[in-house]
Amino acid sequence: MKKVVVGLSGGVDSSVAALLLKQQGYEVIGLFMKNWHDDSVVISRECPWLEDSNDALIVAEKLGIPFQVVDLSVEYKERIVDYMFREYQRGRTPNPDVLCNREIKFDLFLKMALDLGADYVATGHYCRRGVTKTASGQEAYQLLAGKDPNKDQSYFLCQLNQEQLSRALFPIGDLQKSEVREIARAHGLITAEKRDSQGLCFIGKVRLPEFLQQQLSPKEGDIITIPANADKLKPVGTEFSSREAELTALSKSLELEPADGTVVGRHQGAHYFTVGQRKGLDVGGTPEPLFVIQTDVKENIIYTGEGKAHPGLFRKALFVEEDEVHWVRTDLALKTGEELRVMARIRYRQELQSALLIKAREGLYVEFSEAQSAITSGQFVAWYEGAELLGSGVIA
Repeated sequence: MKKVVVGLSGGVDSSVAALLLKQQGYEVIGLFMKNWHDDSVVISRECPWLEDSNDALIVAEKLGIPFQVVDLSVEYKERIVDYMFREYQRGRTPNPDVLCNREIKFDLFLKMALDLGADYVATGHYCRRGVTKTASGQEAYQLLAGKDPNKDQSYFLCQLNQEQLSRALFPIGDLQKSEVREIARAHGLITAEKRDSQGLCFIGKVRLPEFLQQQLSPKEGDIITIPANADKLKPVGTEFSSREAELTALSKSLELEPADGTVVGRHQGAHYFTVGQRKGLDVGGTPEPLFVIQTDVKENIIYTGEGKAHPGLFRKALFVEEDEVHWVRTDLALKTGEELRVMARIRYRQELQSALLIKAREGLYVEFSEAQSAITSGQFVAWYEGAELLGSGVIA
């Protein structure tokens, strides 16, 4: 029998994943990852991991599989939490869930599973793994979207590589969420009706401003509103010395200054805010709500625009620096000067958007057919061909 270690999170998805693998004849081991117990940085006032680990234990006992809790909290703080603080300090908005999958579940956890003699690791992600042949006849692993369009989680796995995929199983990827719950009910699993967890993986809900204030001190600054007809928001011209010059102009962040707008309020730190954010500004008296269109952590200024259609929110292209470009399908990686028509998304659950990848010497441009709202540095862009996620990168 092939041996598989399942990341049992205490939720319904991983519970059913373990059940299905056992039914398929695998030797299944359940491991719960304890990712947090550092009192110097409080993630949440609640302790959801205690309840979750208990639920995971009850599921393992029900299924008759070995179970243990593994402590990865030191590594989680170093690789995920410290990274989050560094990114927010730079004025970028990280995605800890993508990082957790790359650094914890499919790196540390995978190595731990292999040390236990496992052939595979499995998770309760709504995605699928495929196998295909490259142009040269080599075997290549595919990361495919989950069959449930409302739950597809392939985006969160966009940084996985071929070695990690070769060892990964996603048992519920072909199922709808309703089917997963029905299977859990039919087998009397305690997690059948449990609500989906929110927040950081294996940790829970995080009150972000309070969390960040523990390491990034509050610092009062101006909230400035930029009028929709400001000169710096006008579309870029059509005369460019080269195609790359055009792409650079389309993907460039706004170069706003205080003189471009009007001070309408005060904030407690530009690094607590992100592009596209509406809540937390506490500025009233405007006909339409204000949205963050840019943050300047150096000068500690937040620039806002009125209404979700404000031109300052939209850009037609983005850039990924060379060392941040990641191809899941390395055999399809573009060479300098090459282009590829794809579908792409810049955040989880965003509908896929038509885009063109253009490989330059310094990195990769992603030019969208339609301008996108709230393109945010530090987040991940992922690109697809059909149901297959080909690659991803950190937005510069």
